[in-house]
Amino acid sequence: MNAGTERPAAVYGIRCARRAESGAVSALLALAFADDAVMAWMFPDRGSRARRTARFFELLQRRQRPRAGAVRVAATGGGQLLAAALWSGPGRRQPGAARELATVPRYAYVFGARGLSRAAGVQNALEEAHPDTPHWYLPTLGTDPAFQGTGVGSALVREQLARCDRLGQPAYLESSMASNIPFYEGLGFRVTGEIRLPDGGPNLWPMWREAGRGRR
Repeated sequence: MNAGTERPAAVYGIRCARRAESGAVSALLALAFADDAVMAWMFPDRGSRARRTARFFELLQRRQRPRAGAVRVAATGGGQLLAAALWSGPGRRQPGAARELATVPRYAYVFGARGLSRAAGVQNALEEAHPDTPHWYLPTLGTDPAFQGTGVGSALVREQLARCDRLGQPAYLESSMASNIPFYEGLGFRVTGEIRLPDGGPNLWPMWREAGRGRR
């Protein structure tokens, strides 16, 4: 969801996140989404937003981790995380009813009783707009603000998109910021519509990428 402009990059590599790095990944994503419109709407209290956003990304990682390679990072040789991305492969987006029910107490912990309705509204709106065609799904991309604009976020996405091109598989995401649309368009994605969140929430832009769009 979150991106940036281009500047000279630090030295880093791209790899799967280690299980012990889940807290660091959550903290990085919370920083990256500090000004995100959807996060601000789901967590309107500024005093607790950073803490709840980090918990939210910890929960998302729990849902992703049963899938091999679902949490990927750009990291320096010394272990500093610069960017993180969550991916779901074709046919693997939903965790299943039993796993989803098991997360309900965690959702209450993240959002609080009042915030659950907004979280459910976001989830329902995203589900209604989600394409049925098998694809790779990028629900979350975030770069440490200190490294936004260095190209590290685009490199992290391109690593998976190259695989999509080899396999002939499309990719999909929702951009929660209009300012990030050109970033994703540069990676071959195209806006396919607009998702309006209920109760006066902000809009998101679904974006689709056919296999091979990144080739020159």
